[in-house]
Amino acid sequence: MSPPLIIGVPACSKVINGEPQHATPTRYGAALMGAAGAIPVLLPPLGEAMLAMLDRLDGLLLSGSSSNVHPELYGTEISVTPGKHDQFRDGTTLPLVRAAIARGMPVLAICRGIQELNVAMGGTLHQQVHGVDGRTDHRAGGGGLDHQFRMKHHVHVSGQLAQIIGDEAIMVNSLHEQAIDRPADGLVVEAVAEDGTVEAVRVRDATAFAFGVQFHPEWHFATDAPSRAIFAAFGDACRAYRANETHRTSGAARADDAGAQVRAA
Repeated sequence: MSPPLIIGVPACSKVINGEPQHATPTRYGAALMGAAGAIPVLLPPLGEAMLAMLDRLDGLLLSGSSSNVHPELYGTEISVTPGKHDQFRDGTTLPLVRAAIARGMPVLAICRGIQELNVAMGGTLHQQVHGVDGRTDHRAGGGGLDHQFRMKHHVHVSGQLAQIIGDEAIMVNSLHEQAIDRPADGLVVEAVAEDGTVEAVRVRDATAFAFGVQFHPEWHFATDAPSRAIFAAFGDACRAYRANETHRTSGAARADDAGAQVRAA
């Protein structure tokens, strides 16, 4: 019996009961185990030092979070949400996702993750998409978590993501404040909400599964077929990546090149 897949999940930096801690919601690990057949490993937000972990991983998942990507990372000086940043996570996830894609490692980026993916590749964000003319309010709102993460609106799906899901129109449970403004040149938009908000992207030249989704497939993976299909496809890609015997040696060299590009940026 082969050992289980190991998926890195970068954690957030939080202060809990007055003490700095590293954490991420448990639902991401549950979805990885239940639908991708993988074991999650939390990566502490300690910056580029975490690049060394990539040689030991079969895939990378960027989770959602209540924090926002800092606007200075996409060329905006003024933050309209100054109390909602996690620069320790920013400094960890952006180098990680660049290096993972460079070595052909599968990447699944969810909610904050799709925003990190876009910024890492040179795109920009709306800091508060609900303030953009013609857009609806995508924030969580009141009520319990089951209500907040309910399926809320339709999205049109295209490209490879439509092939994975098996449909071109699905209901999703996006809840967020930030959203993609200008997609990075290296990304292909593969899902759009009725109000024009980007709901999914694919890395155009990636050699493996590399998608970002603005919604939360981890929440309904056990009951929603499109959500489960996304995690299953991610798991399959991670197994294929592991099966490639050359990826760990050649990947290290590509990651070194990516790290040099990060430092030069």
